[in-house]
Amino acid sequence: AAVLAKIEKPQALEHLEEILEISDAIMVARGDLGVELPLEQVPGWQKRLTRAARRTGKPVVVATQMLESMISSPTPTRAEVSDVATAVFEGADAVMLSAESAAGEFPIEAVAMMDRVAQSVESDPTYPGIIYSQRTEPEATGADAIAAAAHSVADTLNAAAIVCWTNSGSTGLRVARERPLFPIIVLTPIEATARRLALVWGLHCVLTEDATDLEDLAERACRIAYREGFAQPGKRIVVTAGVPLGTPGATNMLRVAFVGRHEE
Repeated sequence: AAVLAKIEKPQALEHLEEILEISDAIMVARGDLGVELPLEQVPGWQKRLTRAARRTGKPVVVATQMLESMISSPTPTRAEVSDVATAVFEGADAVMLSAESAAGEFPIEAVAMMDRVAQSVESDPTYPGIIYSQRTEPEATGADAIAAAAHSVADTLNAAAIVCWTNSGSTGLRVARERPLFPIIVLTPIEATARRLALVWGLHCVLTEDATDLEDLAERACRIAYREGFAQPGKRIVVTAGVPLGTPGATNMLRVAFVGRHEE
């Protein structure tokens, strides 16, 4: 099972690096932090926690009182909309509703509003530059080097998507940490991995059997990219995988593949 650490105490802030090292993701629990800390310090800690998680490649969820007024109102305040947008601009992997959807009078409207705000931010012309400026340096490992190279190659070729074959999910996390402005398709035979990675920024997870060989790996990546609506015939995709195929944690290969007419 994965561990999502809820950061809500000053002691957690003091030991943040240790918590990040042993956790799979963190949650910025602003309501509890606001009880334990002076309120004016919470926004700064939200930024620091988000950046720390980004640096280590761990997903970060920003939560609590994001659209609080929608517990009893069909529309949020302008300040609440700005709050949600700020979390997305900062690069959070997810934003979370609590009482708004659990006990509020307008749960559907609250979810729809949060979705609209997130989509509006991600289509804003300033968003790519902000996300690019937040990029972190890859770690000195083969898998991180492949993830960084996949981003660079996709940029150079203006690829339709980056496709990651993974069992453990670590490749998807590494590519997502690069924050490429291309769709990231994660192919995995393990349902638990697909479910866990659904939380991560930019990842579109697809369950599929392991590839049988390198040709099957590239052909199936093209076929799925086309089927899922991310790549049209004639477009290129960047594929990452590990050899031997199906070996967790062995990402060591990058390949450029063309989506052919036969995918239609």
